[in-house]
Amino acid sequence: MEKILNINVDHVATLRQARLGNHPDPIEACKIIKKTKAHGVVMHLREDRRHIQDNDLYRYKKSINLPLNFEMAPTTEMVLIANKIKPKMVTLVPEKRLELTTEGGLNLKRNIKIINKIVNALNSKIQVMIFIDSDREQIALAKNLGIHGIEINTGKYTDACGNQKNIELKKIKESAKFAHSLNLYLAAGHGLTIKNITKIAAIREINEFNIGHSVIGEAVFHGLYESVNKIYAKINK
Repeated sequence: MEKILNINVDHVATLRQARLGNHPDPIEACKIIKKTKAHGVVMHLREDRRHIQDNDLYRYKKSINLPLNFEMAPTTEMVLIANKIKPKMVTLVPEKRLELTTEGGLNLKRNIKIINKIVNALNSKIQVMIFIDSDREQIALAKNLGIHGIEINTGKYTDACGNQKNIELKKIKESAKFAHSLNLYLAAGHGLTIKNITKIAAIREINEFNIGHSVIGEAVFHGLYESVNKIYAKINK
């Protein structure tokens, strides 16, 4: 079965925001992605607006006919934006102002009431995913929220070395099987590159991959079109 690939264009916007100008435009990047084998696009509108801006989302909906996965913190402000743009999918992610990137999955045990309120406030036509760590209890809580699925945080695996890498891989495999047994749609992402994705891509229960930073980085040297198609080929060997 073909694995779905969505490309996160946040770091095209990061480069643009370095000069607070209009170039490079993430929407132009999306037009190139549409010509590749990728299936959709990911955009994370952070509270601090450090990369993607509100207008990027509205321009995307007007001009790009590709499914959008809108990553957002579980806040009332973001719910209002999501319900306006009506993306195919929303992925709820944790946010800290001082972090360089998302540092871990949402803690459902600590925030279950807030998350439940946010899920219920989102338009019923939007598929809701939650970005969580490889933890059986967290996955069970996600199932109880009645959401579409989960995105497993692969960051601990990609950061690990030696035997710890095998331990993290085992956790992801076990979590994928458990999520599948609960009929949750399963995505994976964070820190994945063309060099470290092979063993994760081999996990048959994972339906979808959300990849951004490494692809945009490779695009500097090889172009966006080629970089997207290379990672697609890697996950669909």
